[in-house]
Amino acid sequence: MAAPEPSGRAVRLGIVAGGGDLPVRLVAACRRQGRPVTVVGLTGSAEARPDEGIADAWASIGEVGKILSLLREAGCGEVLMAGNVVRPDFASLRLDWKGLRLLPRVVSAARKGDDNLLKCLVAVFEEEGFRVTGADQVLDDHLLPAGPLGRIALPAELAADLERAIEVVEALGRVDVGQGAVVADGDVLAIEAAEGTDRMLTRVAELRAGWDRRAGLLLKLPKHQQERRVDMPVIGIATVEGAAAAGLAGIVAAAGATLVMDREAVAARADDLGLFVVGVVR
Repeated sequence: MAAPEPSGRAVRLGIVAGGGDLPVRLVAACRRQGRPVTVVGLTGSAEARPDEGIADAWASIGEVGKILSLLREAGCGEVLMAGNVVRPDFASLRLDWKGLRLLPRVVSAARKGDDNLLKCLVAVFEEEGFRVTGADQVLDDHLLPAGPLGRIALPAELAADLERAIEVVEALGRVDVGQGAVVADGDVLAIEAAEGTDRMLTRVAELRAGWDRRAGLLLKLPKHQQERRVDMPVIGIATVEGAAAAGLAGIVAAAGATLVMDREAVAARADDLGLFVVGVVR
């Protein structure tokens, strides 16, 4: 059964929220746009931030029936999944009847990688009559443009490192592993796996302790088969500061397919630290 659609005003957006700032920014954007929004926070992933709209209701990631009912009762016509979600332990996951029925399907998808799991979740919402949208449709002013974000451009001498990083990240994408890699002087220093970008950069910082020069770059690209409505690459001030702490010269990411949290602040911080942040068209 399709979710109700309000007439004469914007369709209510339902946000299934994990952790981090992205759901908060989505709520703020909806408020600025005058768009009605309902937020269902995922217990164990999202933090309660009532002044910022997190959340109108709460459910476990395994309480699929409850999540669907909450969104439908609120009159949501579109659904957006956003924020960091702790990968569940399926052996101890709290399930409702709908979640129990879907469990074999979800576990099968999860075993094939995160992208297959996300596509499975999108399909569940669509089968229930909801339209699934992406954060970039709400935060279109947060997309990374092509070229330098701040004053510093990609140095010509790092072109080989960029090509090597592209080769690595595209290979990672084909096996559904991660979206990022760090390359310096032709060496692959790290690849992004389940720990995410920030922890990857921390590992690089530990590896490069004592180095006395900036070298190399962080590259983030979406996978070719990626379900971008629920899993776009994201960078923010923490990414810039992590790259600086890791001794990198800068960051390269996919233009038009990467969300930048606080774009002006990211550009200013990169300029202050002497790093480039560059969008490339892929």
